[in-house]
Amino acid sequence: MTTPAAPKKSKLPALAIALIAIVLLVVALRMMDSSPKTDDAYAFADKINVVPEVPGRIVEMPVHDNQKVKKGDLLFRLDQRPFQATLAQAKAQLDALEKQIELTQRTVNAQQFNAQSVTASVAAARANAKQAADTLRRVEPLLGQGYASPEDVDKARTAQRATQAQLDALLLQSQQAAAAVSGVDALVAQKAAAEAQVVEAELRLEYATVRAPFDGRIVSLDTQVGQYASPAKAVFTLIATDEWFVVANFRETDLKDILPGTRCTVYLLSDSSKRFEGTVDSVGYGVTPSDGGTWLDGLPRVAKSINWVHVSQRFPVKIRVEKPDESLFRLGASAVAILHRGETQANDSAAQAKH
Repeated sequence: MTTPAAPKKSKLPALAIALIAIVLLVVALRMMDSSPKTDDAYAFADKINVVPEVPGRIVEMPVHDNQKVKKGDLLFRLDQRPFQATLAQAKAQLDALEKQIELTQRTVNAQQFNAQSVTASVAAARANAKQAADTLRRVEPLLGQGYASPEDVDKARTAQRATQAQLDALLLQSQQAAAAVSGVDALVAQKAAAEAQVVEAELRLEYATVRAPFDGRIVSLDTQVGQYASPAKAVFTLIATDEWFVVANFRETDLKDILPGTRCTVYLLSDSSKRFEGTVDSVGYGVTPSDGGTWLDGLPRVAKSINWVHVSQRFPVKIRVEKPDESLFRLGASAVAILHRGETQANDSAAQAKH
């Protein structure tokens, strides 16, 4: 008895499944190539360490940890009394110096007037001496002709000598008067230094009040009123909240044609349902290799072993987030970033202009 042959199974379903799998794989690879994605990313914002410009004891601090502040809000105030005393002392020194300059200027004016008076007397004595010399030259020839007596000549000679002696004395007095004229240049230079001290004291008094330089949020505040603050140690950190970034580390093979302005999509792991648009701000141009390639004492340090599987280096891509949700973005929060290769902010603007 012969058994009937089993019907051959159709290979079409298996081929269809394999074909669909290949198509999906190709689509996935193309999507990965056009839109590289990484979860090695975190939220980032600019921040500063808030330190006072001058040392002092904190007497007022109306803020607390994690508080949001606006630009110009009072962060803390140091004890102003030492700075006020220094400013008062600098102003007093400047006022005393100005009065000293005024008094000295009066003395200088008197000395100048005296020198001018002596100069006038010298001019008069010089005229008298010239007149006496001229008289003597006219009288001496007349003695031989009998028109003048020896007594007249003696009188003329005596007058000439007297006026010349008087002129010499006044010239010496004029030199002494000119040398006695002092100045206020040194005091004026001291005044400039005193004015600079006043400005510095005013600035230090202003530095005793510390205000927020921008909108932000206070973190790492672990001090209170009464603490002595100095420029060597930060009182707390202020995070700028007006602009947020996502720093994403992409493989070097994903960075082809990724330029500043490339469109991006980011979301935070704290709420992955909310997605945010952004643009590439910059692409990192240097990282420290984990093995080999670094320089040691002027020579490259190369790893002795070579791995069969080469791991691509990652470079940070800084993404500027558009319209960030301030309630979600925190410094260092985990994020996911997707780059849209070929899509730039300029292209979007051109497309909107056509419509």
